[in-house]
Amino acid sequence: MFDVAVIGGGPAGLSAALNLKIRNKSFIILGGTEKVTGLMKAPQIDNYLGLVGISGTEMLNTFKKHTAEMGIEIKHEKVQNILSMGDYFAINVGVNFYEAKAIILATGHAKANYMPGEKEFLGRGVGYCATCDGPLYKNKPVAMISENEEGEEEANFLSELCSEVYYIPMYDGTYKINEKVKLIKEKALAIEGNDMKANLLRTASKELKVEAVFIVRNVIPIGQLIEGLEIEEGSIKIDKNMAGSIPGIFACGDCTGKPYQIAKAVGDGSTAALNAVKYIDLQNMK
Repeated sequence: MFDVAVIGGGPAGLSAALNLKIRNKSFIILGGTEKVTGLMKAPQIDNYLGLVGISGTEMLNTFKKHTAEMGIEIKHEKVQNILSMGDYFAINVGVNFYEAKAIILATGHAKANYMPGEKEFLGRGVGYCATCDGPLYKNKPVAMISENEEGEEEANFLSELCSEVYYIPMYDGTYKINEKVKLIKEKALAIEGNDMKANLLRTASKELKVEAVFIVRNVIPIGQLIEGLEIEEGSIKIDKNMAGSIPGIFACGDCTGKPYQIAKAVGDGSTAALNAVKYIDLQNMK
């Protein structure tokens, strides 16, 4: 079991990890996929002290070089959900679980734009982890809607189990899907079904009869990441110590709200880590 699990590999998460390392705590940093880190989209940054006129990618690489030199390794595994187990937390990353005494959320700004039918059928034919739930739909037709390339691998996985797999990408690119996967380059409009479960995905020109719809997002909305965590205006509600409404949960960076600034994220990460250390030390004294 780790002392702390840091969820997010951007400036806030890396800052938190750096301070945990210095304080000699055991931790894991789960950074998802590099391609969806918000900082990488910035063409030029001029308002970060000491690093002038560099791109977001260059800045992130500088941060990663620093943490790598400190022996910090980012695991590129996407967190599906976090379960409170009383005095520790279980982090589900699909095929694996990690355990930690405390959590630092540094997931970035997530816009929870659910598509029609998504929330209504969640757990009843709508899911976010093909690796976890795919075997339930063996020899049945399914659809995969994805905001990034992660969905390609999951669609290929499903094609080995399911009778049909429809892949609906919400991004441009060259899609590395096998011949069993049917590419649908149309906007997914709605998930429909009956009183029991989802059974249809409606696109711009098609009605796809499926038994399940899997969705891969760039950032999982916090509300579906951990049950019971208090959210305020779409952001995690925290106190001055970066602590959330659930004991042992801390948050930092853009997931805690405006202003969405790199300098704030780095400072937040440091504060969250130091207070997580205090929390762990108090727990160890009990």
